[in-house]
Amino acid sequence: MKKVLIISYYWPPAGGIAVHRCLKFAKYLREFGWEPVICTADNAEYPVLDEGNFNDVPKGAVVLKTKIWEPYHLFKLVTRKKKEERIHNVFLEEEKPTFGHKLGIWIRGNIFIPDARKFWIRPSVKFLTKYINENPVDVLFTNGPPQSTHMIAHGVKKKLNIPWHADFQDPWTQVDYFPQLMLNPISKKIHQTMEQRVFRFADQVTICSDTWKHNLESIGAKNVGVIVWGYDEDDFKDINVELSPKFTLSHYGSLGTDRNAKTLWKALSIIAKENLQFAADLEIELAGFIGHKIIDEINSLGLQKNLRLFSHLTRKETLERMCRSQALLLILNNMPNVNGRLPGKLFEYLAARRPTLVIGPEESDASKIVDGVNAGITCGFDNLEKTIQTIRTLYQKYKEGKLLSNTTDISCYSNRNLTKKLADYLNSISH
Repeated sequence: MKKVLIISYYWPPAGGIAVHRCLKFAKYLREFGWEPVICTADNAEYPVLDEGNFNDVPKGAVVLKTKIWEPYHLFKLVTRKKKEERIHNVFLEEEKPTFGHKLGIWIRGNIFIPDARKFWIRPSVKFLTKYINENPVDVLFTNGPPQSTHMIAHGVKKKLNIPWHADFQDPWTQVDYFPQLMLNPISKKIHQTMEQRVFRFADQVTICSDTWKHNLESIGAKNVGVIVWGYDEDDFKDINVELSPKFTLSHYGSLGTDRNAKTLWKALSIIAKENLQFAADLEIELAGFIGHKIIDEINSLGLQKNLRLFSHLTRKETLERMCRSQALLLILNNMPNVNGRLPGKLFEYLAARRPTLVIGPEESDASKIVDGVNAGITCGFDNLEKTIQTIRTLYQKYKEGKLLSNTTDISCYSNRNLTKKLADYLNSISH
């Protein structure tokens, strides 16, 4: 078999969605003629842990770990967080930001370039250069963010001239939070220069959506392909749950201020006031980090008795709850690059086979995918009339026992088939 060295910050015991991109690729690559060798961070500070992810690590796969120093103790110091607290996305802070929090973000953007894992780059380049000289590989594969992984591959490629495939879960300078980094002109230029190095030196670039592919090409990226997120059939094999007796509308994952679906909450409140039975049946299930403003908004509309919050669920619990929910909510972030945003959970929603209500632009890539496999409907951020009508239709079908599972073929989004697509890219650039 050919060998691909996967450089990924996220690896078990990391939890959350980010780890699944490289983990699922590694799980299936052998089926398509590639042996994965993984390089990841030793003792990384992950925001969420999930030991169950070790089950997907290919047996016998070589996993290399290089030491990493992350400056989170500095961030905790300036933001007055406790030493034992885990740091989630710093942009999910939705209380009035303190001076310390703003300072932390400024330091993150202007000092730790490209990101807080910058100190992982140099030792990893040194280690991998020596390792590959003794244990040759055919292709380098990096996945970011963090974008430091790409800088590691850039350093190794300059020394050893190995073909390199750079994969983006999220864009770099085009990501939605980039303007929030409070960059000075010099720092912004450094980010842009590093990004251009990836475009110039990588033999293949991939990203998660068609819109984002075109966005990358607009700033000079070449040889850009698309590999969307996917679902793993194995994750759903042992799930056998009954549908919730309540009219459950469920969302899994973080909801910050940019995902506050005000029109949706208003629509639910209007219908609940008109229809007491709807109010008795409705259950809004939100799992993950949920911003206080969202909770306050829902409560202020008289829906506090309908709200169920789960701060953390294991992956297995999450998938089980997806499959038992009457309908699933995909709330997109109301930001300029929203049309290219394809949350990883979307494809697990498809695999759960429950109707999906997308809150976001009808021209978005997420909306097109849901519509393309007959998996649900999209309501615009501010389209109250359509949102009310859609909820009423879903509720009526629920009451009639006709809110049925979707049976459309979605196999093109399976992790196995997406890994075949990756293998084809790797074959095209390997010598």
